[in-house]
Amino acid sequence: MLKINTNIVKPRIFPTFRRNLKGMLLCLAAAVLMPSVTFAGAFDDFFIAARADRDNEMKSLLQRGLDPNLIEPERGDTGLILALREGSMKVFAVLLNARGIDLEAKAYNGDTALMIAAYKGNKPAVEALLAREVEVNRPGWTALHYAAAVGNNEIVQLLLDKSAYIDAESPNKTTPIMMAAMSGHILTVKLLLDEGADATLKNDVGMTAIDFARKFDHEDIVEGLTYRLKKAGKL
Repeated sequence: MLKINTNIVKPRIFPTFRRNLKGMLLCLAAAVLMPSVTFAGAFDDFFIAARADRDNEMKSLLQRGLDPNLIEPERGDTGLILALREGSMKVFAVLLNARGIDLEAKAYNGDTALMIAAYKGNKPAVEALLAREVEVNRPGWTALHYAAAVGNNEIVQLLLDKSAYIDAESPNKTTPIMMAAMSGHILTVKLLLDEGADATLKNDVGMTAIDFARKFDHEDIVEGLTYRLKKAGKL
């Protein structure tokens, strides 16, 4: 019977096995940790690309399987909303057409892509979103409030043509015409009046559009609204 000298075999085989096992375990640990490290870098790259309008980089990230609806932690903006805030229209176009994109996603304060596009006066973005049939009317602040606040009549009209509720009430019952009056946009006030806005409505503290105009020293709007309401027998 063949006898094996274990004192000779052990030193030659077991140390090698232990070294190989240790190497395999290190490789396994690296493989487990790598996805999270890679994801963390890609997460940051996603929002950098959105801010800087790096459309090719955004395309690459999406092709690698990154979720187009990632949310940045500060304001809860999606990449789409952030691109609109920063005027990154090339990235906006990429994300608008991304598979699985949620066009109705909201930031922490309730802002949607349509609302930010309206606030920024970004007519092409508003038109693109409306073509995708995004929701125009929603509880609370709306895109029409924002468009009226900045006095962008083209966007106001676009929203009204899509059946935006003209007397939409914010959480404190502020309406779009109140926003326009407060901001001093007399042509927007006139447009809203002509389209049927009710200038007699009051918000939670009892202020009308005239009160807003008076408080912010827009006397031309005070006079115009007073004239229109008297003429209609509402004042």
